Amino acid sequence: QVQLVESGGGSVQTGGSLTLSCAASGSISSDFPMAWYRQAPGKQREFVASATNSKTNYIRAVRGRFIISRHNANNTVHLQMTSLKPDDSGVYYCTYKTFWGLGTQVTVSS
Repeated sequence: QVQLVESGGGSVQTGGSLTLSCAASGSISSDFPMAWYRQAPGKQREFVASATNSKTNYIRAVRGRFIISRHNANNTVHLQMTSLKPDDSGVYYCTYKTFWGLGTQVTVSS
């Protein structure tokens, strides 16, 4: 069994910063990626960033503004978000394989 719990969401103004955290428990392998997805109201859920033990990947829209980091010692993954825009608003989900957390809300006001 794998459980994922997100935290760190909140409300900020355009240009602000937030750091999301995901606490994972269960059988987690660094050979498989952990990823962040997000979903805004009225839009489909989209991939944001992922990380294995050695590689990271980002969608173009967040590259240079977001940093994903993975810490295997305590089974956590973080998403540092800077220069936030209203289009970044949505529920952010942490995922590993087919497992998903319940999400944390991020709201960026203009």
